[in-house]
Amino acid sequence: MRTVLNNLCLATVLAAAMIGAGAWALPASAAAAGHSSTAQGLSMGQAVRMVEQRFGARVVRAGTEQQDGRTVYVLRVLDRAGRVFTVRVDAASGRIL
Repeated sequence: MRTVLNNLCLATVLAAAMIGAGAWALPASAAAAGHSSTAQGLSMGQAVRMVEQRFGARVVRAGTEQQDGRTVYVLRVLDRAGRVFTVRVDAASGRIL
């Protein structure tokens, strides 16, 4: 039980820090314009909104990586129960990996 509480506290502190810093968000101008880090496909802002809606959770960190020659958005997500997990989204197709 203590480990669960420690993890919950850590997740809460992490989420508060990330939300306060705005680390997961795109600049408003980029999100409004729908700019993408790829020539086609899903923008980071679109991926964040899709994942938040699908999982009913808040994205607390977002980044990109290359995987098998394609761009993948790596999103750290905090759900209502305090669990933190990672969701990977293919930037070209919008498919959750």
